[in-house]
Amino acid sequence: RLSMYTRHFGLARQPFSIAPNPQFLYMSRQHREALAHLMYGVRSSDGFTLLTGEVGTGKTTICRGLVEQLPDEVDVALILNPRVTALELVATLCDELKIAYPKDTTSIKVLTDVLNAYLLENHAAGRRTVLIIDEAQCLSAEALEQLRLLTNLETSTAKLLQIILVGQPELRELLARDDLRQLAQRITARFHLVPFSRTETAAYIRHRLELAGGSSAIFDERVIDMVHNLAKGVPRLINVLCDRAMLGAFAEGASAVDSKILRRAAAEVMPAARRDGPRRRTWLRGLALLPLGLGLAVGLWYGISRPHEPAPGYTPQVTVAEAPLSSSTSLPPGESAPPPDQPPAPAAVEPAGSALEQMPSEPMPWEADTSPDTAVAAATEPVPETVVPDPVVADELSPPAPSLAEHLDAAGSTALARAWAGLFRLWGYDSAAATDEQACAQAPAAGLACLKGAGSWGLLSRFDRPAVLLLQSGSGRPVAVVLQQVDGDRVTLEVDGEVLRVSRAEVEQTWYGDYRLLWKKPPSGNIVLRPGMRSGDVRWLRERLNVVNGRETVTADPALYDESLASEVIALQRGHNLLTDGRAGPHTLIVLNNLIADPEIPHLVGSATASSE
Repeated sequence: RLSMYTRHFGLARQPFSIAPNPQFLYMSRQHREALAHLMYGVRSSDGFTLLTGEVGTGKTTICRGLVEQLPDEVDVALILNPRVTALELVATLCDELKIAYPKDTTSIKVLTDVLNAYLLENHAAGRRTVLIIDEAQCLSAEALEQLRLLTNLETSTAKLLQIILVGQPELRELLARDDLRQLAQRITARFHLVPFSRTETAAYIRHRLELAGGSSAIFDERVIDMVHNLAKGVPRLINVLCDRAMLGAFAEGASAVDSKILRRAAAEVMPAARRDGPRRRTWLRGLALLPLGLGLAVGLWYGISRPHEPAPGYTPQVTVAEAPLSSSTSLPPGESAPPPDQPPAPAAVEPAGSALEQMPSEPMPWEADTSPDTAVAAATEPVPETVVPDPVVADELSPPAPSLAEHLDAAGSTALARAWAGLFRLWGYDSAAATDEQACAQAPAAGLACLKGAGSWGLLSRFDRPAVLLLQSGSGRPVAVVLQQVDGDRVTLEVDGEVLRVSRAEVEQTWYGDYRLLWKKPPSGNIVLRPGMRSGDVRWLRERLNVVNGRETVTADPALYDESLASEVIALQRGHNLLTDGRAGPHTLIVLNNLIADPEIPHLVGSATASSE
């Protein structure tokens, strides 16, 4: 039937298979960013990279696309079934890399030793090793801790094993556990995939049809709307629904999918889309029982609220609070003791240990009896001691401060403008920019340049600059905030104009690598200095390198970017894990400015004061 189905629509192959085929990879904006994060994780040699997303959002397909794009000098181990012990995990890694080891061993040390020897040999040969674990939310805490220990295999400049964890959102919750915080702190790049928008759904359907050799007319705009709403933008569900709808169109001899065919397909492959009779009958039965429930509720209320008379022969149990007055007890004027056969009204008794036990028993102002007799009696009684509530109890009763997630959810549409204003303020300038483009256009007038990218916490630490981060709210909406200060595991953020002190872990849970920052350009404004250039900025670069290296180089033309200067730049780049291309671009110049310790440059440490004043 599959061959008839494809021939019916003039297709070369099935367009909506759920197999993770990299040839069908639709690179939406977020998928491109996700792949860039993974590539960065492979290049950075820093440790862990994290990719998460809901079921069916394309995580596995992106990983296979990554494997297709990796250069030849990278060896990849791909583990698809992580439900293994720590020992089995290391053994599986050795198997994937074809590392020989004693098959009867039960020692992790033996496996780790042979793995370390292999990684060192690979590194010496100029090769890199990457481990990709899919469905990583299934890893046990023991296996995750073993992975962390594997990242201790390193040289003085680089990790020998790069690890990419791919999993569902539960993986983020798992890594947020306190006993796994050491591993979480080693994650240098994070990205979270969300379902497609309606525009992306339409582009995705047309993309797969075109790759299969078909026409986009098979699904019109109205049907695509229905597909997006039924599948909720999840690529795998889009595939399942479109595949079954095309099969239904073929069965009816139709050249396109209409709404009737799509609804029938949805009822077959998505049970939640069915309008089944049993569910309606259950609802109607519940509606029929509603009067009976209301009757029971009214009867129960009446029974509770109606005053109860004591049953014949009832003898009340006397407690301290209910004891009748003795003959020697004095009564206020005009009152008499109740007759012996009539029990007194029970006193209201608070539970033992309640706050009311500690409070004075005088009536509240609006309950005070102002009669003369009462006034005389009050004057003859001692004044009760005022009890001040414990301030700790008052603090506990006060509402907790909103969390970072709540601030992100409450952020308004001007959050990006406020973030750029806050970032410029840290540099000593005002800004009314409302967009990235406006902010970056304003920067040169202040002698600054704008740098936008996707990176990791390690990259931000290397830059050591306040930055605008794009965090994700609970609804998936990006919210721009200012990262003002980092102090160990605590960070200072400005969220929609309000300064917060939160844990770094809270930020990492909502940040997937997008950043914008400002940096100080060379005096003449060049943002990239290349070998062969001759300018005052090249002279400036040479002078700064002389200060950093503690020596003065002698050259016939200090303004010329010659081979000796390129060699010094490469040495600087290699020492700070930068791309060693011999050019002084933004990353290199930012690191160089840090080494000079320019007092006009704000840093992540100590840069929050200006904003909080």
